[in-house]
Amino acid sequence: MTRQAADQNSLREAILARLATVIDPETGVNVVRMRLIEELTVDEKGMASYKFHPSSPLCPMAVSLALSIRQTVAEVEGVTGQEIEVVGYIKADELNNILREVVE
Repeated sequence: MTRQAADQNSLREAILARLATVIDPETGVNVVRMRLIEELTVDEKGMASYKFHPSSPLCPMAVSLALSIRQTVAEVEGVTGQEIEVVGYIKADELNNILREVVE
C-alpha cells in the first residue's frame, strides 16, 4: 500500500469513527452501526464522497440526520470537502438540494 493510499484509508477510518458519534434519536444507535452511510470514499485531496440512506423512505429524522452527518464529516481534520447523496428517501431530491446549499 502506498503512503497516499494509507493516508486516504486512515482519513476514511477517522471519518467513520467521528460518524459513530452521530446517533439516530429514534433508535439510539449510531449511523455507522445502522449502516446508513454507504460507499464512503476519500480521494487523494481529502474529498469525501458517500451516500446517506435513511432508515426508511419516510424517515422523520432524515433532514436533521443528514445535516448532522454533513457537519460531522466537515469537522474531521484532513477533509477538504464532501459530496453527500441522499438515497432511498421519498424527498431525496429536495434534501440533496438543501445539502448542496449548506455552506461548510
